[in-house]
Amino acid sequence: MKETDDLILVERIKAGQIDAFRELVDRFKQPVYALARDLTGNHHDAEDLSQEVFMSVYKSINQFRQDANLHSWLYRITVNGFINKKRKKILRIIKLSIDRDEAGRDFGDPVELGIEGDPERHAQSALIQRHISAALDKLAPREKAVFIMKHYHDQKIPQIAETLSISPGTVKSLLFRGIQKLKKELSFYKADLGLENL
Repeated sequence: MKETDDLILVERIKAGQIDAFRELVDRFKQPVYALARDLTGNHHDAEDLSQEVFMSVYKSINQFRQDANLHSWLYRITVNGFINKKRKKILRIIKLSIDRDEAGRDFGDPVELGIEGDPERHAQSALIQRHISAALDKLAPREKAVFIMKHYHDQKIPQIAETLSISPGTVKSLLFRGIQKLKKELSFYKADLGLENL
């Protein structure tokens, strides 16, 4: 029933009904933002990515196939948007590194390390969360996307495969590589994080 409602909504958007597009945004803004937040690691970038996702949806709605799942399609656009942003960021970092080497000075961004004066338990939790975020950022974009979809959004392997238009075997391979890297990066938290059970 829900998929039928989604298809009707898409047809209304294709017919030029602006209120239908607003309805689509209202219906999917939370799951798209949640995935974007988990992928980017912060509210500001997640909002930017979410807006880009819905702009992309508006521009490419005619490419949506009737046999596709709207939720999976939106997730695919979100993940692809994240991967493209990551690539652009890497290219900027490479350019900055070249500029720095040529100019003999460092233009790198300062790293924020401060923890507000909270109780010890909160400070420890914040520290672990920062280490997890840093470890996730070291994964290749597709490894990170697959890991987050599986472990943060409870998506099954076939769902992830459909969303990313890759085979279930590729999903498993990306997941395995990502988990191995995370285990290595977070080995000092093995017991606390339950990494031995992953």
